[in-house]
Amino acid sequence: MKKLLICIFLLVYGTIFSQNYKITYLKSSNGNLIEGQDPVWVYATETAAGISSEKISLKKADYPFEEISIDRSNNTFYQIATLGSDRSIASKDTTSLAKQTFEFLNDTKKIFGYNCKKAKTVINSNTIELWYTNDLKIKGAPTVLGQNLGLVLEMIRNGNFVIAAKKIEKIKAPPSFLWIKPIKIVDGLTYKDLLWKSRFTTIPVFKDQIINFSDQSVSNDTILRFANGTIAVRKVRIPEIKLGSQIFVDVTEQSNGDAYDRTGSFFIIPTDKSISFLDGLKNGVKTLPLYSNGNGKEYQGVVANATYSPIVELMRFFTPFGVKQYNNLQLKDKTWAENVLYRQDVSELRSLLSNKEVWIGINIGNYDKGGHKVSANFTIHNEEESKTVPSQVIPLFCTNNIMEMAGQEYGTMFNTDKGLEVSFKLDQPLKNCKLRYITTGHGGWENGDEFVPKKNSIFIDGKETYSFTPWRQDCGSYRLSNPASGNFPNGLSSSDYSRSNWCPGTVTNPVFIDLGNLEAGNHTIQVKIPQGLPEGTSFSAWNVSGVLIGE
Repeated sequence: MKKLLICIFLLVYGTIFSQNYKITYLKSSNGNLIEGQDPVWVYATETAAGISSEKISLKKADYPFEEISIDRSNNTFYQIATLGSDRSIASKDTTSLAKQTFEFLNDTKKIFGYNCKKAKTVINSNTIELWYTNDLKIKGAPTVLGQNLGLVLEMIRNGNFVIAAKKIEKIKAPPSFLWIKPIKIVDGLTYKDLLWKSRFTTIPVFKDQIINFSDQSVSNDTILRFANGTIAVRKVRIPEIKLGSQIFVDVTEQSNGDAYDRTGSFFIIPTDKSISFLDGLKNGVKTLPLYSNGNGKEYQGVVANATYSPIVELMRFFTPFGVKQYNNLQLKDKTWAENVLYRQDVSELRSLLSNKEVWIGINIGNYDKGGHKVSANFTIHNEEESKTVPSQVIPLFCTNNIMEMAGQEYGTMFNTDKGLEVSFKLDQPLKNCKLRYITTGHGGWENGDEFVPKKNSIFIDGKETYSFTPWRQDCGSYRLSNPASGNFPNGLSSSDYSRSNWCPGTVTNPVFIDLGNLEAGNHTIQVKIPQGLPEGTSFSAWNVSGVLIGE
């Protein structure tokens, strides 16, 4: 986790005589010092005119680092954050110190030979105990909390997290100010927000992008639109991502006219082979490789072969019924959400992203002229140390018909015993292999597979390795994101009903299926699902996608 170095000091006014102290604090959890931490330094000055603390010096630390300045003359503190080599912000607080309240206990002990007393307070359900001394004519603490008690030498949160003084030194003079530079003064909330965001890298991909169905949709120099506007694609430069870092994607969605629950996907288009999904977007779905399972239909671009890699779904999400656009449909005691945020960890796909220019796409299947409005980002959260082993990611299949509005066939290949089968070749052995598998069932009438649990079975080289029945029973939890959902005589909303691994307004999480060690050579993966029979013009389909991940 990125280090955050906090140093605390107080401003000095008209000192006649002074004795300067430097107190070094370290953090521990459950009795063990936290590895790789930067210390917290407090510089305090004893003066004949009164008590104050001093300025600070920082050792080299990763950005951001934070400094706190206490002005005891008016109980004010300043937070100063250095976000980069040329960027600093500060915030002023004139009320928090005066509002602190403590319960003073009878416990006493000695720390570094100084007599210490104990005070306790509760903040956000956390019990915090502070051991402080008045033997020295200085005040200070490793955080803003307890600054006026005396010199705080230990802070204990919930009995297991401790910030404790490890050294008290007399010094000739405090170090010179490091933060005297152009500083942007901001309010407290803005300060916290900017400091938080500086700890990770954000890569914007789409901002308020319209995903609709219209023959008027056009591309521009940055964003390409396909399938009558239901797909948006752009090339994104991803920096190098340290091994073991956390990678998240987030999508924010609002209805811009469409009232229905729709399938959405945020995805990577691999371009490592001679044919890519991008060719199908540009030149038509018929230019993609075909898959046949013997049921008389042909499925475009759904499985990998020697010349083609299918898309890799970063996130599959489902829009709710009309969030934002239809919030005027009022119900008693219902306050509708303004948007839906989908956020997911995709760290396992690092090797497809790190230090590359990548084609990233987003789609929502719909036939509405207003459609939906979406924003999407990557965030990269670096780790200082990691024992993570590098992995290889191999795209295998995706039956989610992203190009539905451009004629791509639905995933109805599971109505034969063959189901979905893909062959692949490994040039070298892979250890600890996993299949990252996403599955959702569709067919939105009473007997359709959307509402009927169906077993998914995964076979590797002809042997069944995993089976489960994907099903979501928590859909009623998302009622406040579904203002346009239909209401039935039995008292349920359409968005309440359980479904085959999805709910209106949610993400469908991948399942990671252990495949063990795979030798170099040819292999097959097969997916079997007992797909329901059509009824009239209604039919069932399954959107499944899978990538192989191995060491």
